Amino acid sequence: MTKFVKGNEAVVIGALYAGAEGYFGYPITPASEVAHKAAEYFPATGRVFVQGESEDAVSYMLYGAAAAGCRALTATSGPGFSLMQEAISYMAATDIPTVIVDVMRAGPGLGNVYPEQADYTQVVKGGGHGSYRCIVLAPGNVQEMCDLTMLAFEKAFEYRTPAIVLSDGQLGQMMEPLRLPKTLMPPVDTSAWATQGTAETRKNLLTSIYLDAPAQEEMNVKLQEKYKRMDAEFQRAELYQCEDAEIVLMAYGSSSRIARTAVNELRAEGLKIGLFRPITLSPFPMEALRTIADKRLIVVEMSAGQFRDDIILHLAKDGRLPTREIELVNRMGGMLISVQDILRKVKEGC
Repeated sequence: MTKFVKGNEAVVIGALYAGAEGYFGYPITPASEVAHKAAEYFPATGRVFVQGESEDAVSYMLYGAAAAGCRALTATSGPGFSLMQEAISYMAATDIPTVIVDVMRAGPGLGNVYPEQADYTQVVKGGGHGSYRCIVLAPGNVQEMCDLTMLAFEKAFEYRTPAIVLSDGQLGQMMEPLRLPKTLMPPVDTSAWATQGTAETRKNLLTSIYLDAPAQEEMNVKLQEKYKRMDAEFQRAELYQCEDAEIVLMAYGSSSRIARTAVNELRAEGLKIGLFRPITLSPFPMEALRTIADKRLIVVEMSAGQFRDDIILHLAKDGRLPTREIELVNRMGGMLISVQDILRKVKEGC
């Protein structure tokens, strides 16, 4: 079955098929439709919907539900995500799985409600205190808003960590056909770690405070070991027209859609050009990145260059420090990049 829906509604559909039991939210443009549809669909299917008084309150509702082993989620935008940082760091430290959707808008500050991608560093690197990071998935269309929300739940519980679906205002508001999932995700047994007020789970302890410094270090070491395992096991990327490419555009989210159109137009003109689209921003898809590291690389993003800077860092850590500049095509403040912006940049170096 297919429905014609906004990306924000597709998130809720994906969560329902993933077996989400609760939605805790506070509306904020351009993510508000996620809360609106959750308020409609969750109670209608016997699940919990709660609108909190603030993003801070919502984040701790999410913390409590997830600590009890429930599949729960929320959605917000940049200013709201900033307010959730303390609770997210607590959930990361206590190995608690949950899902958060960030539909990015322009910043800094309140900015405006148009799409941007400047939450990248805060989301991908862990915006709170301490040495932690989350799983971060980057959808590129309405179908992936649904599918990657389901994947976020799967991987959050597999690795017991918060998972973030990093969208933007363009993806959240656009409408496309959505093929509904064929099956529901099966239940997950959480009794080994959750705190459910039962005799079976009474032994379980979830805490992020260790007043003994060696114990606190041990907890941090275990987190880093988990992240290494995630890096080794869970990387996803799309390589489009990269087999013979001499130039590769690098983009995620809405920017990747525009970049793909530019690739098609330039291919029609005879240029050997492709697109690298990371689907997992954390863990970053290094295996795919290595295959195009020696090409002319042009990053397309709606920020001051946060994604480009991260690519440079990943290449340098991998011993592949670029011998040429990684170029940038960008807009900020809620302005979409145009195909013509990309075509001009590509042809400057040809």
